[in-house]
Amino acid sequence: MSDDFLSQEEIDTLLGGDNVVEHAGGDTHEVPFDFTVLESIRKGGLPGLELIFERWVKHFRDEVRAVVPHVNMVSKDNVYITRFNAFMSKIPQPSSYTGLMLRPLREQGMFVLDSRLVFAVISVLFGGEAKPFKVEGREFTKLEMQVINHFIATVVVSFEDVWRPIFEISIERKSTELNPVFAQIVSPNEKVAIVECSMNIDDYEAPMFFCFPLSMFIPIKEIIYSELSAETEEGWSDELRRRVLGLKSPLTLEVVRKRYLVKEILSWKEGDELMLEVAKDAGLQLRVGQKQKFVCQLGKSNEHYAALIKENIMGKHDE
Repeated sequence: MSDDFLSQEEIDTLLGGDNVVEHAGGDTHEVPFDFTVLESIRKGGLPGLELIFERWVKHFRDEVRAVVPHVNMVSKDNVYITRFNAFMSKIPQPSSYTGLMLRPLREQGMFVLDSRLVFAVISVLFGGEAKPFKVEGREFTKLEMQVINHFIATVVVSFEDVWRPIFEISIERKSTELNPVFAQIVSPNEKVAIVECSMNIDDYEAPMFFCFPLSMFIPIKEIIYSELSAETEEGWSDELRRRVLGLKSPLTLEVVRKRYLVKEILSWKEGDELMLEVAKDAGLQLRVGQKQKFVCQLGKSNEHYAALIKENIMGKHDE
């Protein structure tokens, strides 16, 4: 029976205790597979979100150049899914964490402004060079926070503009935190969508990040997971409206509804009269297709039967 169990050395190898495998002949090499990489793998990806951000970086680049003329390029580098704690552990300090509510979506997203980008922007604004600075271990000054707030305001406005043709959102900006402990928008092990972007300032490139809980996108999953382009062709909406308004739909006016026994119907002969007893001011149903949409009153106009619409009940039957 002992041959059915793993040895201690084999158990240590599987658990990655020393991360080394020994083969016959004394050769050793590191285990080539890292199970942690599975955290960022998701079948299908987020093509809709990628297209939105491809459009956003172009729009934001034009907007931010009015604030920082030294900006050469803004690019979307990567979109992936990972655990929230894994993402937060990679952010250098100090950094700013700004909560973003994308109304009417319920969950809160976050925009992270890397300290390297902040100090590069401040340096060029005051005539210096865009280069990395060693800033670990201290908080932002009041001047640096003013630059951050102006920068984030530009991000919010441009992001709303990009979403408007796709899905109407209103971004509510929450507090900006400098301590990551106070920037916990979800539980540490919850999966989030991360969008890594970068800004090139005088050939120095620094990152910034968007973080969204996956549950945030459930109401608009058709947009986020679809491959439809975020761009709208000029004139396409007008043409679609013209065609929809030109569609023909059958109208049916239900004058009366009455029940008869089958044996009564079988006894009917040509010339028999059916007394329907329709009151002159009775409310009649006017149907569009198969749906009741209006309440009407029966009348005559120029020797033709006519229906006078008395009440609009469109949508009431569908709720």
